[in-house]
Amino acid sequence: MAQKSPQTITSVEHIPASEHGKGFPPFAKETFASQIVWLVITFVALYLVISRIAIPRIGGIFEERDKRIQGDFADAQRAKEESEAALAAYEKALADARSRAQAIGAEIRDKLHAEAEERRKALEAKLNAQLAEAEKQIAATKAAAMANVRGIAVDAASAIVERLIGVTPPAPAVAAAVDDALKG
Repeated sequence: MAQKSPQTITSVEHIPASEHGKGFPPFAKETFASQIVWLVITFVALYLVISRIAIPRIGGIFEERDKRIQGDFADAQRAKEESEAALAAYEKALADARSRAQAIGAEIRDKLHAEAEERRKALEAKLNAQLAEAEKQIAATKAAAMANVRGIAVDAASAIVERLIGVTPPAPAVAAAVDDALKG
């Protein structure tokens, strides 16, 4: 095959002159009325399809979504109320438990205080009895000692006088002198 150079190709497609002069088909006067009719028919058909089929479906979807949202909101509100009620019940139970614990603590404290007071009184009574007994023994010992003191004083005074003057004094005179000294 022989090659043709680009300069030698000069073929042009030939368009008949009848098709050049009509212009853009949608603006053609001959077809304008039928295009308007078909536009109106298409618009009405599309309007009917949208208004009867699409819009009710979309409206149903919106209604169902709104119902679901309202139901979820009601469930959330109910759950919130239940949790608040549970929290209030918990706080009340906790307050009751605290008050019972305080009452039990006060009761035990009072009981232990009463027992301690009872033990203290018993011990005090026992100690008072022992103290009274000890005082009686001291008084008896003191009385015995005082009785012996007179005798010892008489003996000592007689011995002292005898040593000083070398003569034993009469016992009644020494006893009278000791009695006078003990009284004064």
